[in-house]
Amino acid sequence: MPSSIRLALTLAAALLATTACNAKANPATGPVPAPAQDAPRATAPGKQTAVVSGGCFWGIQAVFQHVKGVISVTSGYSGGSAKTAEYEIVSTGETGHAESVQIVYDPSQITYGELLRVFFSIAHDPTQLNRQGPDEGTQYRSSIFYSTDE
Repeated sequence: MPSSIRLALTLAAALLATTACNAKANPATGPVPAPAQDAPRATAPGKQTAVVSGGCFWGIQAVFQHVKGVISVTSGYSGGSAKTAEYEIVSTGETGHAESVQIVYDPSQITYGELLRVFFSIAHDPTQLNRQGPDEGTQYRSSIFYSTDE
């Protein structure tokens, strides 16, 4: 498939995912600076995991699935109990869940700090409490999780 068609399909998929969850683009006030402190890129390929929450998980997933170095992106829920982790129930805002995205990435291709820069630049506006654009409720709250002390 020609690269121009692949790019058009990628952009269409991202727009569709964003529209599906009523996400609104982050009104950037300027570029997000590079991390002040970040681990260097690994010297050998590997896998690490990060989990972020901050608005509709489909919109965040649509952004990260196209980032170089990201191996996989999975939408789901953090917080709450497993018994109530169903979209219709979580949408009530009463289960304690947050819509979240698990990002598996290769630290030789992208660092944790660079992932967070993408999160704050494109996928999320942390100044909106329990909401992201028109999506409102505690299930859209901001959270960042890590899997190692580094």
